[in-house]
Amino acid sequence: MTYKRKKYHKGDTHLKKKWRTKRRTKDLDEIDEDMKEKNAKLLLNQEIDLDKPGNAQFYCLHCARYFIDESALTDHFRTKVHKRRLKALELEPYTVEESERAAGKGQYQPPKRRKIETQSTGDDTYVESGDRMTD
Repeated sequence: MTYKRKKYHKGDTHLKKKWRTKRRTKDLDEIDEDMKEKNAKLLLNQEIDLDKPGNAQFYCLHCARYFIDESALTDHFRTKVHKRRLKALELEPYTVEESERAAGKGQYQPPKRRKIETQSTGDDTYVESGDRMTD
């Protein structure tokens, strides 16, 4: 008789979607909308909300995450996760015009790159390399 492994979660296929979406964050195109001037000011200067970490006062615009205090936010700016997100945001998001060009209605244009810098906190400005520059 051959060995058959036991399947502890055999009937839990209905939970797969819940497991996949538990820690889902905003997509890059949603973050790009948030980075526009008007939306960025609203997100960085939110009213106090006691249900969110840090009362919604310490928000990373590029990662769409709340932090409990300013030191946690500045530590986050030095992490690989934040730097990867900045790198991903350098390419402009996919547009309808680009999809039409891909379908044959126009000339191909490679996606444009842009310079994304980490947001400033208080008096200090943080550059992508993590070096501190004072004003």
